[in-house]
Amino acid sequence: MSSTEIILKDYSTISLKEMDSVKLLNRTDTKYVFTSDTLPDVLKELSRDYKILEIDGVKFSQYNSLYFDTEKLKLYTQHHNGKLNRHKVRYRKYVDTGLCYLEVKFKNNKGRTVKKRTKRSDIRPDFSERSVKFLSRYFPMPAKELRAKLANAFKRITLVDLGAKERVTIDLDLRFELNDEITSVSRLIIAEVKQEKYNVRSSFIQTMKKFRIRPMRISKYCIGTVLMNSDAKNNLFKEDIKYNRFKPKIITINKLRYAVGA
Repeated sequence: MSSTEIILKDYSTISLKEMDSVKLLNRTDTKYVFTSDTLPDVLKELSRDYKILEIDGVKFSQYNSLYFDTEKLKLYTQHHNGKLNRHKVRYRKYVDTGLCYLEVKFKNNKGRTVKKRTKRSDIRPDFSERSVKFLSRYFPMPAKELRAKLANAFKRITLVDLGAKERVTIDLDLRFELNDEITSVSRLIIAEVKQEKYNVRSSFIQTMKKFRIRPMRISKYCIGTVLMNSDAKNNLFKEDIKYNRFKPKIITINKLRYAVGA
């Protein structure tokens, strides 16, 4: 049993049904990146203030996602260019429960994330007629312009503070797949605190400050797209993909992954 699993035994647990009050489909997000070496100490610090989601006795949930974009990566490019009011389209499967959703995430010009989703039977590389109708309501482009562009998988620890209506997700063992090629970023942890309104007094935010871990605006889709189109270890990038705004983040991530310089 790993040190992380031992620490998680000290947490009180919460069920999916009990978590309904903190779905937070309209929220603020603050993300942090650090290495798996730091995770046990972070979790130990948080154990007094959060409950942990447990499903059938398991505290690590497996997630699979498939992201869609245009042939020329318009959604990626909008994010890269810092465009406000931008969208992301994906299937997400919660492997442990078998639930699967088609999701549209909208980041508005007030910094809030609004998520719309509809249940689907499984991840697929295209859209059914019903899915096309769903996308026409919440996504500003024709669904026919979208193509499956990047798959990813990861494990997630979900912590909940019911009193503060706050969720913390801690993603680990990240893996990206593109054209049968796989890149693993297993040493990297992406943590995110999700709140109705940003609250700096959050125990999680204060813990990040204690460990001198600064917030980082990061998208798994965008980072995965760059990593799958680069010699990541040496910070060499394909010229046909815009990356300038992401390059400092990729270099930081590679320092954490490989302990290398820029």
